Amino acid sequence: MIESFGLTNPGCVRKNNEDYYILAPEVGLYVVADGMGGAQAGEHASKLAAETVLETVLAADQLGSAVLLKAFEEANRQVLEAAHSDVSLEGMGTTLVAVLDCAEGLLVASVGDSRAYIYENDELLIITEDQTWVHEVGRRLGLDEATLKNHPMRHVLTMAIGVSAQLRVHTYALKPLPGTQILLCSDGLHGVVGEDVIFEALSTPGELEQKCSFLVDSARAAGGPDNITTILLRMAAA
Repeated sequence: MIESFGLTNPGCVRKNNEDYYILAPEVGLYVVADGMGGAQAGEHASKLAAETVLETVLAADQLGSAVLLKAFEEANRQVLEAAHSDVSLEGMGTTLVAVLDCAEGLLVASVGDSRAYIYENDELLIITEDQTWVHEVGRRLGLDEATLKNHPMRHVLTMAIGVSAQLRVHTYALKPLPGTQILLCSDGLHGVVGEDVIFEALSTPGELEQKCSFLVDSARAAGGPDNITTILLRMAAA
């Protein structure tokens, strides 16, 4: 059994919220999407992608890694199709990170820079790998972290749902221990607060709702320049 809680907030600068999340414990699915695009396009992209993933999982006969990959590919197709059919949605896209609890274990898939973290044995680790210019190009060029933090390309994604028919999905399989916590979040959290804040939230005893509220409040206290979304999962104790 997995305990779950999700929370989203527009932050302190933006009036609209282009993030979208889904908790579907009945099928073991948890999703965070961070949309991008003009007007309402980002909101449309994130909702469409997340709900397409849910619909694909719900329609599957058997849950597993192939279904999760298919769900991401279908989300990409749906967002591309919607953008091509409506000029007001042109250029929209979204990040996507999801967890699927099934017989294979806890499966994680991601596109873009929304992240999954694992807190286990009093250690916090990033599960996912950002698909960003900073991570895939800047670091390979040998640029130091201080330069990367202020680089004009720091917010540029190298992959997103709805940008290209050629989709690169990162997948991971976990076998978490009882009591382990998994955090899914948009960059409105991890791009604003440090890992010390995330560690504090997950290592401190308490309800998941309190932990998510602490994370959102911490991002807002740091300026909240972007939408903030968190989903926190906790594996049942043995």
